[in-house]
Amino acid sequence: MLNVEEKVVILTGASSGIGEATAKVVLSARREERLQKLKSEIEKQGGTVEYKVTDVASQQEVEELASFTLDTFGKIDVLVNNAGFMPLSYLYEKRVTEWEQMIDVNIKGVLYGIAAVLPYMRTRKQGHIINVSSVAGHIAFPSSAVYSGTKFAVRAITEGLRQEEVENNVRTTIISPGAVDTELVNCISNQEIKKGIEEQIMEFGLPAQAIANSILYAISQPDNIANKNFMFENG
Repeated sequence: MLNVEEKVVILTGASSGIGEATAKVVLSARREERLQKLKSEIEKQGGTVEYKVTDVASQQEVEELASFTLDTFGKIDVLVNNAGFMPLSYLYEKRVTEWEQMIDVNIKGVLYGIAAVLPYMRTRKQGHIINVSSVAGHIAFPSSAVYSGTKFAVRAITEGLRQEEVENNVRTTIISPGAVDTELVNCISNQEIKKGIEEQIMEFGLPAQAIANSILYAISQPDNIANKNFMFENG
């Protein structure tokens, strides 16, 4: 695809769902067995791919991911902050541990990714950071208060980054999917909520490939396009 083939892309959350469908050069996730399988599948199709097991909630591991990419391929063109965590629950349930995990992955993980690549991109005067938010980052609904809060934060962080770095030619894109057929639903411990989301996905869910295609489209655009925003729901 135009303007994509020679780019080095770091992709977090690459072991399943949107990440698996989009995977291009440097894959990262916590599940090594899934990364190994995906690497093999991409190589069979003639692709060039490496992976590094990474927990995006660890700043050190994300910094090591960026260093690994530079050591392996000599540059970083694109970072896709795709890793996410969605244990929906009602606030009265007081699932504080789950709230903290969402903050660690959905907010801190995005910030750690930006911090790891931004100095390099600023020096190079070139780069592209794509953050995956959610339709829940535009509206809140019962059980989504904390999750929506983290995804609203991703939107604010992305807009702030755009304004700060446009003169340095560091581009930003934010992608806001609706219900997507991924494994995110599996982390919902409230069974009533989980069942409702599963039914919603069965009726209206988007395939992960649709979001992957939007990421590829964003990457393929000319370098002089500074910002793109995509919001996806199944009509």
